[in-house]
Amino acid sequence: MRQRSLIAITAALAAGALTLTACGSRDDDGGGSDSGNGGTKVVIGVDAPMTGDLSAMGLGIKNSVDLATKIANKKKYVEGVTFEIQALDDQGQPSAGQQNATKFVADKDVLGVVGPLNSSVGESMQKVFDDAKLVQVSPANTGPSLTQGPDWRTKKVRQYKSYFRTATTDAVQGPFAAQYVYNDYKKKKVFVIDDKKTYGAGLAATFTDEFKKLGGKVVGTEHINPDSKDFSAVATKVKNSGADVVYYGGEYPQAGPLSKQIKEAGAKIPLVGGDGIKDPAFIELAGPASEGDLATLVGAPVQGIASAKQFVADYKAEGYKEDYAAYGGYSYDSAWAIIEAVKKVVEDNGGKLPSDARAKITEAMQNISFDGVTGKVSFDEFGDATNKQLTVYAVKNGDFTAVDSGTYTG
Repeated sequence: MRQRSLIAITAALAAGALTLTACGSRDDDGGGSDSGNGGTKVVIGVDAPMTGDLSAMGLGIKNSVDLATKIANKKKYVEGVTFEIQALDDQGQPSAGQQNATKFVADKDVLGVVGPLNSSVGESMQKVFDDAKLVQVSPANTGPSLTQGPDWRTKKVRQYKSYFRTATTDAVQGPFAAQYVYNDYKKKKVFVIDDKKTYGAGLAATFTDEFKKLGGKVVGTEHINPDSKDFSAVATKVKNSGADVVYYGGEYPQAGPLSKQIKEAGAKIPLVGGDGIKDPAFIELAGPASEGDLATLVGAPVQGIASAKQFVADYKAEGYKEDYAAYGGYSYDSAWAIIEAVKKVVEDNGGKLPSDARAKITEAMQNISFDGVTGKVSFDEFGDATNKQLTVYAVKNGDFTAVDSGTYTG
């Protein structure tokens, strides 16, 4: 069961840790290149949707990684190494993500990649990176199969040694939401909708399993076309089902109009979703109909974590036009995990990058552990985040407000 009280996380921001003092040279055939100032340039790739419907989250990911590299450079966190980012737009499409992965692999200066946002895009990139021993850390992928295999419910098998994530999985998020909806929100009849994509369908399935286990009734299910904005037929089915809550597995570009049209159809019931709908754009798309809707998000509220205060201040000071959004803290921590791994590899190799830097960084990532923006950052044997904190947000007065936070333990 989950803990009802908010778990306080008081660890200091990882950027404040001691810097590496080894010299910054590298092997001639190692990763990275001369930065032009006597040091070594290391590029951290960023893959996310920079344009299109999901760009609000994608740009927050890019900016947060950029901030991490700037902080690392300012503090000379890895002596002799200058970090840069290379950001590529996947538009939320698996095919684009796979092409981007190939581009990152081809650039010898890229020694780690943060991203992507979408689990389906993550699936398309994993083998490309793993074949090249290039480490990938996603701040947002939540599909359990990416780390534990397609049969994860009965037999967990790690898929790729180069894949890690700082976000917890839908195997945790879905049941957590079901427990809140049934036990705390007192809703017993749910209509479940998903967008048929890896993330949405998986999240809806884990929610449904737990909701039924608790004694709740699923009065209807439906799959929508994520390219559509007309959900009137589904809204009518929801109205006629007698449901007292809707659970949606998917993202905010569809969730917003869906919530609005369900209310317009006469079903004055809340829509509940996962981290994919927790964005101001959802409220904008749904309008006043979003009031009372709920979203779960991995982690505790960034604004309430002691270790995140510096991140929030630094992000504001940097003057980014876009908000850090739902995954800003996780993106910063994903980038910092790569920075920590680079530090470890350089330190172990006498102050320079080895010729097999990518493989060594991937190997080092497994044992990385530090106090980050989102709390303690470390990885289990599957590459999953060990931090299982989640938060429930409700739309109140046109904004998402945290209403409960805890840890799901099964």
